[in-house]
Amino acid sequence: MTLIDRRVQERIVLVGVVFPWNRVAQVEDDLEELARLVETAGALVVGRMVQRRDRPDPATFLGAGKAEELHQLAETLDADTVVFDDELSPAQQRNLERILGRTAIDRTAVILDIFAQNARSQEGKAQVELALLRYRLPRLRGRGTAMSRLAGGIGTRGPGESQLEVDRRRLLRRIAALQDELEQLEATRATQARWRRRSRQRSVALVGYTNAGKSTLLRALTGSEVVVADRLFSTLDPRTRRLPLPGGETVLVSDTVGFVRKLPHQLVEAFRTTLAEVRQADLLLHVVDGSVPTAEAQMAAVREVLEEIGAAELPELLVLNKADRDPQVVERLAARHPEAVVVAAATGQGLEALVDVLAGRLRANDQVATLVVPFERGDVLAAVHREGEVLREEHGEGGTTVQVVLDQVGVARFRAFVVEQ
Repeated sequence: MTLIDRRVQERIVLVGVVFPWNRVAQVEDDLEELARLVETAGALVVGRMVQRRDRPDPATFLGAGKAEELHQLAETLDADTVVFDDELSPAQQRNLERILGRTAIDRTAVILDIFAQNARSQEGKAQVELALLRYRLPRLRGRGTAMSRLAGGIGTRGPGESQLEVDRRRLLRRIAALQDELEQLEATRATQARWRRRSRQRSVALVGYTNAGKSTLLRALTGSEVVVADRLFSTLDPRTRRLPLPGGETVLVSDTVGFVRKLPHQLVEAFRTTLAEVRQADLLLHVVDGSVPTAEAQMAAVREVLEEIGAAELPELLVLNKADRDPQVVERLAARHPEAVVVAAATGQGLEALVDVLAGRLRANDQVATLVVPFERGDVLAAVHREGEVLREEHGEGGTTVQVVLDQVGVARFRAFVVEQ
């Protein structure tokens, strides 16, 4: 199903709330990011409102007085939609739309909308539709035919539009069908992962904040023609390419969907088949846009998502990208993270050093072993060449003596032939 082509650019007012548990500066940063998300979705930000509260109002999130003030601001600016940086409950959303006389949505809806625009593969479209339906399902109750207004606009696009005007049972059946489809895809991925483990093909996953430069880095490292765009969430479908290492071995490098602060749980859950690429990696390359002042906060947000998907314990190599944009800012960040590698993927700066460090990290647990393989066991000798990096090979009286670099699994597999380790 094609996405809705909006003919008129939607006018948006952003709303942020300062609570005792956050800071004004943090809310301002979040609103700046929300503005970029709205612009990526194709709309125009025409105004902002920031309020202080001790706690969210159960009925309107803002409180009745502030909601009316927001109504006047939206009227003055001729806004079509009001976007809250925090997630709204279905009841809060309905109450606000009644007071404001226009659409009220939250950051989650904006992110889902961008994903709906960028989904290309069958798997990506199914994942986005599942997330959209899970988000919209509780919001159908009590709205009746009012949902017919959803003919376009942020938070309304995507493969799930036609399901919004059907009854709840049909909606649930569609969700169940999508879950079955994604479970089948997950089984296929699990089979591929088992094959990689059996073949000892090592894998590296690029993770990071959206627009940190992961796709540019993948293209620079592997020479592949992957699509690169300076916009948020331009990559939704995982892309895997081969990267030869200095020792002669080859690793698989996978680009993954970018993360963001307050990433909707619906998306994390729906994209779990895609994010399995991250969980199964031998090493994570955590790519950071080192030129932005919010780099530390972005790193923390990425690690929160890694925790949520069960990948927090995987080995991580920090890569500070975009050193060509603001070298001094990147240098200051690198001083706080001496273990990081500084690169500029767009120009090629630091890539050789990155590959060397990457190879070293992957081989950190490798061992040099000397094996004596009987001449009649040519199958074993061939397997040794496949699984390890052969440093020396000599033919003697008792068989072939091989000095080889193997990982722990390889050493265990050829234990019967090891004479020195």
